[in-house]
Amino acid sequence: MGGVLVDLDVEACKAAFREGLGYTHADSIIDACHQKGIVGDLEEGVMDADEFRRLVLAESRPDAVAEDVDKAFHKILVGIRPYKAELLKKMSEKYDLYMLSNNNPICLPCSASMFEDAGVPLEKTFMKCFMSFEMKALKPSEKFYRSVITQIGTAAENLLFIDDSQANVDGAVAVGLPAVYYQPGSDLSALLAEILEDPSLRMEDIN
Repeated sequence: MGGVLVDLDVEACKAAFREGLGYTHADSIIDACHQKGIVGDLEEGVMDADEFRRLVLAESRPDAVAEDVDKAFHKILVGIRPYKAELLKKMSEKYDLYMLSNNNPICLPCSASMFEDAGVPLEKTFMKCFMSFEMKALKPSEKFYRSVITQIGTAAENLLFIDDSQANVDGAVAVGLPAVYYQPGSDLSALLAEILEDPSLRMEDIN
């Protein structure tokens, strides 16, 4: 989701924690692909949203409240570029699409609203969404990928995984799942058109 379909601004998120909350540990726990510390625990599902908020607020300014934590976290989400929404619409007519995301219960509702607003609601665009906090496993763990392959119910070689983290791509390949690295900001439609040998996926306007 993040980095491939939803543009991210990690630095804006860290700044919101520092400046909006007075929380000084954002640099060590927030990352574009692999969260650490309490954010990692939140995305792995070993900590719930309320406990996360409580721990952040315990080290924030006295006047900060739970809503401020959510607002700061949402700053990592920039939005979905229009061409990617159109690409998803086109692909969903020809391919079975699945979402695999290291995600958390604070950011997911905001992300879901972005997809809804872009005309590609998650529940209609994707056959299934695999969220790390619900699966109790994070990419690039073997547990995550094997669970996904089992639940989809097809041979791994019939699937294609796209990710903006080389570590996540390598983890997928290690369990036999074909995977391709996507450089954030580059033309996703051109990449998919080439890999899938489907020129119809190439979008004219990616601005």
